[in-house]
Amino acid sequence: MVQGSYRIRRATVDDAATLSVLAARTFTETFGHLYPPRHLRDFLDENYAVDRQRIILAHPDYAVWLLEHDGVAIGHAAAGPCGLPHPDVSPGDGELKRLYLVKTEQSSGWGSRLLETALAWLERDGPRPLWLGVWSENFGAQRFYARYGFHKVGEYLFPVGDTNDLEFILRREPSSG
Repeated sequence: MVQGSYRIRRATVDDAATLSVLAARTFTETFGHLYPPRHLRDFLDENYAVDRQRIILAHPDYAVWLLEHDGVAIGHAAAGPCGLPHPDVSPGDGELKRLYLVKTEQSSGWGSRLLETALAWLERDGPRPLWLGVWSENFGAQRFYARYGFHKVGEYLFPVGDTNDLEFILRREPSSG
């Protein structure tokens, strides 16, 4: 039996501080053990700063959703134009940029709901190629995305401080509707 109330809602510019804290927390819970503390802190300060989240949330080509439990943000997804370094990326292609839940909520089914919300938004004007990047050693996430039709089409290095993580580039062909 699920206790409490869950909901997914589109984030607004007013959610920038909440998103900043949540994004830093979920990235750290998931990947923090891979990096020296100073490099992790520098990465978080640069990528999840409140001002940066405010810019993303205000941009008309991007969307972010928050998963809340009893009004507390416990997960998020972000989507927008594809910016992955792959030669087959075309203008108009979409990308799932982030999908994270706090550790205690993983495998609850809400990650699927967040993903489905982002995919529906990405294809709101019709089917198109969709992309995402996933850490090469995150096998659970790779299996999860494969269930939604994503398959590996490339690789790139994702820098966090002096560490360059091998990321897989996944693509999903336009759905038939």
